[in-house]
Amino acid sequence: MAGEKNTSRRRFLLGGLGLGVAGVGALVLGWGVLPPRQRLNGSAPLPVTDGAVALNGWLAIATDGTVTLAMPRSEMGQGVHTALPMLVAEELDVALSKVKLIQAPMDKIFGNVAMLADGLPFHPDDRGRVKALAQWTVAKAARELGVIVTGGSSSVKDGWGPMREAGASARAMLVGAAAALWQLPAAQCRTENGEVLHPDGRRASYGSLAQRAAAIDPGTPVLKAPKDFKLIGQPAPRRDTPSKVNGSARFGIDARPPGMLYAALHLPPRLGDTLAAFDAAPVLAMPGVKKVIDLTPRLAQRSVSCAAVVADTWWRAKQAAAALPTQWRAGPQSNLSSAGVYAEFARLLDSEAGYAYHASGEVESKDVQGLRQVSAEYRAPFLAHAAMEPVNCTAQVKNGKVMLWVSTQAPGIAVDVAAKVAGVDAKDVVIEVLLLGGGFGRRLEVDMIAQAVAIALQCDGAPVQLVWTREQDTQHDMYRPAALARFSARLDAQGGIASWDNKSVSGSITHQFLQRNFGLPGAGPDKTTAEGEFDMPYEIANQRIAHVIADSAVPIGYWRSVGHSHNAFFKESFIDELAHAAGRDGVAFRRGMLARHPRHLAVLDAAVARAGSAPPGHAHGVALHQSFGSIVAQVAQVAVENGEIRVRRVVCAIDCGIAVNPNIIAQQMESAVLFGLSAALGGEITFKEGKALQGNFHDYPVLRMGQEPLVETIIIASAEHPEGVGEPGTPPIAPAVANAVFILTGKRLRSLPLRLG
Repeated sequence: MAGEKNTSRRRFLLGGLGLGVAGVGALVLGWGVLPPRQRLNGSAPLPVTDGAVALNGWLAIATDGTVTLAMPRSEMGQGVHTALPMLVAEELDVALSKVKLIQAPMDKIFGNVAMLADGLPFHPDDRGRVKALAQWTVAKAARELGVIVTGGSSSVKDGWGPMREAGASARAMLVGAAAALWQLPAAQCRTENGEVLHPDGRRASYGSLAQRAAAIDPGTPVLKAPKDFKLIGQPAPRRDTPSKVNGSARFGIDARPPGMLYAALHLPPRLGDTLAAFDAAPVLAMPGVKKVIDLTPRLAQRSVSCAAVVADTWWRAKQAAAALPTQWRAGPQSNLSSAGVYAEFARLLDSEAGYAYHASGEVESKDVQGLRQVSAEYRAPFLAHAAMEPVNCTAQVKNGKVMLWVSTQAPGIAVDVAAKVAGVDAKDVVIEVLLLGGGFGRRLEVDMIAQAVAIALQCDGAPVQLVWTREQDTQHDMYRPAALARFSARLDAQGGIASWDNKSVSGSITHQFLQRNFGLPGAGPDKTTAEGEFDMPYEIANQRIAHVIADSAVPIGYWRSVGHSHNAFFKESFIDELAHAAGRDGVAFRRGMLARHPRHLAVLDAAVARAGSAPPGHAHGVALHQSFGSIVAQVAQVAVENGEIRVRRVVCAIDCGIAVNPNIIAQQMESAVLFGLSAALGGEITFKEGKALQGNFHDYPVLRMGQEPLVETIIIASAEHPEGVGEPGTPPIAPAVANAVFILTGKRLRSLPLRLG
């Protein structure tokens, strides 16, 4: 089948990427030197309605001048359904309100190139040819893969080129059409507010020119210079806000196809348990129950072993699933505990050298006279995603076709897994991507989609909506990995860092993700394990940063800011420890190691200047961290009240390159700070006898409104390429708070979540 052929090609390319830099070198031969495939026109015409005319694979123009834009990225509160249309509207010279969105078809031009290219384990300061060649080749491979996915704070970064080119190309076609109509040189025409204008007063609307424009060769798109931007850089209001306020917004859980049934799961009590038997009779006798299904045989490695109950309402399905008599066969993780995980981590740090992601100079100096050694160990727990919208998927399998209604970050992967489970070709799967009530990486996974399709297969063509309970979501998540890190540094007589040695251990998300979703074995280094440690900007001559991958019996997945989420806490806390040991102020200590990093220094200085002095009874903690291409400094104003850590104010400065929409950037910094603060003060999943002990928000707390600090955002003006915004605000908050707590109490908190008792 065609779907199997496409999947095989994807597996081959992903396998090649998994070989690391050496594998990249092999791919270059005979292929990597060629230019990357274009992303302007798709393999099929853009589907349009109501007389609209497609001018390329991304956009079409209707007779009334409305621009239809194919949107390949999922909106999960991060504002991409506002920021990305701004790129097209800017180049096309139309009002943002004239751009309407349709879901992008499953075409490779919409694949996320930037997200995959950013996964290479190179230091940001590396300007070498090997890095440039590797990035070029992986970007080409990503274009061939064409995986449509939203993640890695990459949406604007990835869309910056192709979406602007789509707008500029269409603009050139419209100008060409007007020039031909008027029999005038195109160079004499200009565009403004959805019209082509000539100095003699002639003007024509885009809608009137669209049909003619479709026959015009646009040539090479000429993009606007930043000095000519009218929309990019302006604080445009969010386009999704009105519908979310008035209740008309449709999330995945709002899907209501006619004749829909509801499904609930009966999941194993412990990790790795398999369903041995169940008694369906008492459940089938309950009101509204239609079916009881064993999903284990159908799903194999795509889901945990489980049963499902289908009923006419979700509450009835939930109650019946909870009452289902089952027998479980214990798996190898039945004795797993968090204590055991950390003990194994310690053993691996003692016995393994790890993979060195970055090394320079000589860490083990032979001349140790006059050097003071400082060592510390830090740890971080497993974390759940805890998105507000429960895990869900609605599926229908009928007449050899599959229909999906789902809030997903990975529609491309969702279509593939649905096709495999249903036994159809990928072209026979239709997906409607609805708004996401939070994603944070959890909706990069497709286990809920595989489950929903497997259930729908047994429901005689009726659509079925599967919804997980909050407890199931918390206790059967793909968790942020736990981690353990050890640091050892030597201070010279002047209080500078003479050497820095850092080794950490955790599971590999990428290894597990490739196995779960593509059937590929995990192998080689994984940047996400050590990001935030090996790529720090501090100018330390002698340093070695290594990581040991531990096989994880706990399912792990991408969590907002991924490895940076805990590695920033480790690194920035230890920097503060060294500053204290050297008898120096933490800010001055950092400044002294940023002489060749003016952008980092400017971000740090901006945050510190805005924060001013801490009021009586409070302390300021500082952290500086770069992730997803953006540089963030945060100053947390902290107090200790009745034995509790209270964060009152956070000043957050960011350099993310060109700021497409300052409003959205500020919103994302606020969101990221609160998300990271929830984890810093209360986030922890602990395992005992193979089971996650937390189940709902009473024992896995998120920040309440009364606990939220004032967050002030400073956006540093920049002409650099736009970088990530959705995640970079999360990593610095935990170390900033911990560093403030040390000033207040003298206690160095080296374990998350931060607890004084």
